[in-house]
Formats: sequence, C-alpha cells, structure tokens
Amino acid sequence: MIAKVLVVDDEPDMETLVSRRFRSKVRAGEWIFVFAKDGHHAVDVLSAQPDIDLVVTDINMPNMDGLSLLHEISGIDPLMKTIILSAYGDMSNIRVAMNRGAFDFLTKPVDLDDLETTIRRTLDESATLRNLHQGRAAAERTRERMSRYFSPNLVSRIIDEREHLNLNASRRELSFLFTDLAGFTPLVERLEVEIIMSVLNDYLEGMVDIAFKHGATVDKIVGDALHCIFGAPQQQQDHASAALACALEMNQFATEFALAKRADGIPLGATRFGVNTGIAVVGNFGSNKLFDYTAHGDAVNAAARLETANKQLGTRICISANAVERITGFLGRPVGRLLLKGRSEEMLAFEPLSREQYDSKMNQDYIKAFEMIDSNPDQAAEALNEIVEKNPGEDSHLPAFHLRRLREGETGTTIRIV
Repeated sequence: MIAKVLVVDDEPDMETLVSRRFRSKVRAGEWIFVFAKDGHHAVDVLSAQPDIDLVVTDINMPNMDGLSLLHEISGIDPLMKTIILSAYGDMSNIRVAMNRGAFDFLTKPVDLDDLETTIRRTLDESATLRNLHQGRAAAERTRERMSRYFSPNLVSRIIDEREHLNLNASRRELSFLFTDLAGFTPLVERLEVEIIMSVLNDYLEGMVDIAFKHGATVDKIVGDALHCIFGAPQQQQDHASAALACALEMNQFATEFALAKRADGIPLGATRFGVNTGIAVVGNFGSNKLFDYTAHGDAVNAAARLETANKQLGTRICISANAVERITGFLGRPVGRLLLKGRSEEMLAFEPLSREQYDSKMNQDYIKAFEMIDSNPDQAAEALNEIVEKNPGEDSHLPAFHLRRLREGETGTTIRIV
C-alpha cells in the first residue's frame, strides 16, 4: 500500500532535497510526497487530500507555524501522526510540540537517512493505530446491531471473540416465546404521544431485561410484542424450561406494571404469552449491512398462534405439549387439543401453574372434569359448573370456558382457535 507524506517547510530547497533522496521509493510506489510552504497551505492540502498518512513539518514558518498547525491537524484527523523539524537549540518549542501530540522530532539540518528511518517507523505506528481504531469502530457497529438481539454479556463475548458462535443458518430444536399486550393499539389512538412513549419504553425495557436474564435472543420487537428464541445462538440444554421461566417472570412483571399504570389512570391490558418447542431454521438472514438473526419454521408460527389462543381461552400463558415434555417437574393443567389457524394437526396445550395453584382442590377437580369431557360430557358439565360456582374469579376461566362450550353443544377437548 502506498503511503502519502505531507512535508511542510518554508525553506525553498526542502522539496528538492526530499524528492531527490526518496526518488527510488517514489518510483517503486512505496511513498508519495506532497509539499506545503506553511501551515495555512498545509491545512488546505490536508482538506483536499484526506488520504495523507503522515505530516512532516517545520516549527518556525510564516503565516502559520508548526505548533499552530498541530492544533489544526488534531481537528482534521485526530489519528494523524506528525514529525516535527526544528533547530537544535529550539528545545522549548519541541517540548511544546510533543505535548500537543507530535509523534517524533528531528533537528535541523536534517540527516536524510535519519529522516527515512523516522518516517518508516512513524508510518508503521500510524498503520497500527488506524487498524486498531477501525477494529474498534467495527466492533462497536457489531455491538450496536447485536444488542438488539442478545444480552449484553453474550454480545461482549462475541465481540471479544472469547466465545466463537456460529451465526450461520442451521436447523435445530429450539423454544420460542411470543408476547402481546392486549388492547394497547386503541390506547395509542387515545393517549398523548409522550405518555405512550413513556409507557411503552418502560414496559419493553422491563420485558427485554427479563428475556436477557433467561438467555433469550430477542428476535423482534413489533410494537408492544416480543418474539424470543431460546437455544440459539448459544446452546441451551434446558431451552424449554428457560422459555417457560421467562414467560412466568414476564407475566408477573407485566401484571404488576399494568396495575401500577391503571392506578395512574392508564387502562393497560393484560399481557398474553405463547410458548412452543420444535425444529426450526435459525441464523443471520440479513446481509453485511443488515444483521437479522431470526428463526423460520412451523414451530415459530405455532408459538405465535398459541399466544393468540389465550384471548379465546381466557388464559395468560399457553404452552405446547412439545415444550412441556422437555420441562422437568412441569406444573400445569390441560387446556385442550388446539386446532390452530393454518395447521391441520391438533396441538395439546397447557396452562402453567404455581405449586399452590396446582395443588388446590379447584385445580384437581378441574383435571378430573377435563378428563371426562370426551367420555361423559354431561357429567363433565356438571362438575365444571360446580367448580365455577364455588370458585368465582380469574382462576376459574378454564372451567368456565369448557362449561360454556359444552352448554353450546360442542363436544370433546378439540378446540378450533379462530
């Protein structure tokens, strides 16, 4: 690569001396020299030729001296290296120049062999510095892109190359979490922009923090909705458990957040969650200019459909049997065999519960009643009716849902989600 050196000196024979001494390097295409007569001229040259790699400048010049030129250079290109030329007895100015960022100095009359050595060494140092700067800038751009998807700790490991992760597309088993904040779109039309921005930013910040805490990759944020991937790019042996734990903590946060906003007069709705595990293709499907780490496949779509199913079922979290089978010690109650939109096969789904909820008499009675729906719908309806009457409130939403279905003449536990 050709290096370009700007020599700034008001002595008329300086250009001739340098051109003759380094003629072979110029002919070999190693170095190019350009010349300026004073600081003002040098500033014009630097502005017109941003590819200059090094400045060699005298201190004592008319119009603008070398010390003033150093100040101008720092504003034009902070990484530019400068070699100062000065008379032997002018050590005070040389000291000022070094304090202002000059890389090295030579005394006049200049020894041209010494000048060659100093130029070569300075160019090497300048190249190292610029490469380091470019690497840092590229790392920061990568960090900015990746921070949309990955937790700060994971981004740091990727950037620092302490952990080599394959971001190319691959087919693997993963878990997916979809969220949606009910009724938020109508609020956007009614509330002031500043209020909407504050509420949404605070909500998403809390949700994303929880996602990163559980090792999720945030695939997308669409309005108030989050799409999260578990098990990529980092391998997670327990990605289904992580997805469920994340949904449960998000649900707690979202519930408390909505209650606080309602107390402030902002009628925020409930957040719904869909969790599924299955095979998908995951990787960076963007380009050099657009980083888009995402997943594609039926397993992804099913998680989105499960989130939507909550609205019809009256639940907050709906998780597939595929995910449940991979979660040790799962506690929950069956929702039904869901026939999700766009799918021909039924998907058994569950609602996760706390230990207290799972052990409650109401839940055990519901499980027994649910098991009777296929074989004895009339007896199941009686049992469900008793549960609803004895347990009014949110926890009875599933018994109430199935009771309503049976009373409307539906049979079995297959539920078509519309």
